[in-house]
Amino acid sequence: MPVLDVPPPAFMQDPEIQMFADAANRFFERAAPPKRVVGWREAGQVERSFWRETGVAGFLGVMVPEAYGGPGADFRHELVLLDVVARHNLEGFALGLHNVIVTPYVVLHGTEEQKLRWLPKLVSGERVCAIAMSEPGAGSDLQAIRTTARRDGAGYRISGSKTFISNGQIADFIVVVAKTDPTLGSRGVSLLIVETDEAKGFRRGKKLDKIGLDAQDTSELFFDDVWVPAENLLGMQEGRGFSQLMAELPRERLLIAIGAVISMEKALETTIEYVKNRKAFGQRLMDFQNSQFKLADAKAKATVAKVFINDCIAKVLNGTLDGTTAAIAKMWATETEWQIVDDCLQLHGGYGYINDYPIARIFRDSRIARIYGGSTEIMKVIIARSL
Repeated sequence: MPVLDVPPPAFMQDPEIQMFADAANRFFERAAPPKRVVGWREAGQVERSFWRETGVAGFLGVMVPEAYGGPGADFRHELVLLDVVARHNLEGFALGLHNVIVTPYVVLHGTEEQKLRWLPKLVSGERVCAIAMSEPGAGSDLQAIRTTARRDGAGYRISGSKTFISNGQIADFIVVVAKTDPTLGSRGVSLLIVETDEAKGFRRGKKLDKIGLDAQDTSELFFDDVWVPAENLLGMQEGRGFSQLMAELPRERLLIAIGAVISMEKALETTIEYVKNRKAFGQRLMDFQNSQFKLADAKAKATVAKVFINDCIAKVLNGTLDGTTAAIAKMWATETEWQIVDDCLQLHGGYGYINDYPIARIFRDSRIARIYGGSTEIMKVIIARSL
């Protein structure tokens, strides 16, 4: 029985959605057994071959239209994949980044030629995505980026460095945020695609040593006069990068909020099981009023979060999710996630600090949610502007 008494919204009760979920579960059970996942965590990244396997199975670029090699599914199918990946503890497999964050930039902002050129490779897993926004001196303030892309003949030369790039070690299709005209502020920002096997001067830094998401490769990237053809300018118009980013960031932030809700549920499930079996002073931990009150509080907060996030998902499906609501969703869900996960770890006592217990991994992995995609403080700035 689900720990949260929130029925699936009507838009998720389509029989075809359940069939898709069953197929995804079967694939990940077979292709990503626990031993393989442990290997990814030890290596600090997911095998490149697994992306191809996932593409062959039909789970990459699921929202890509059929005309460009995809199945033409919708956001509901992505929700299924997010849940299945989380339930199989594949926290380092950045499927959401590839499917929900980066690929839509091409679908929604690419020219027809760019869609035909790139989307089939993203669907098949021949290309793996990353997006390079953050820099050593510029995180959430995208207007402060220093990476430039200056015109050079029939293309552009990209110079600069990026950091905290998910999929940084394996991505070979990177959306780079750069200034094509540094004098114009946000109106001088453009998005350029770097296909790394064709990019002389492109370098990857070492995998960054993080406190969580062990199997997720996160890296610095360096662009030393990397030349790309003009056809790699997304949308083929300079200066549209900032508006393209602002159009897609609400969906990215909702994606993080959805992950936070899944994390809350997992934390509650494992903690309830633990306190029902663990004894102290001659009785189950669940029989102590403190345990009951902590878990009741957590369930109430998680329920509120899930209902609100489901409403935000409905807005994505009907095209009405705005930036302020997405910021509220990310702020509320990730801050609530952290409170709940911390309380759940506390109920485990000393065992909560041991990595053999699921709550320890959930604790470490959840901390980043309040930072990436725009920190809680940045979300508050966005919300305040709506007052």
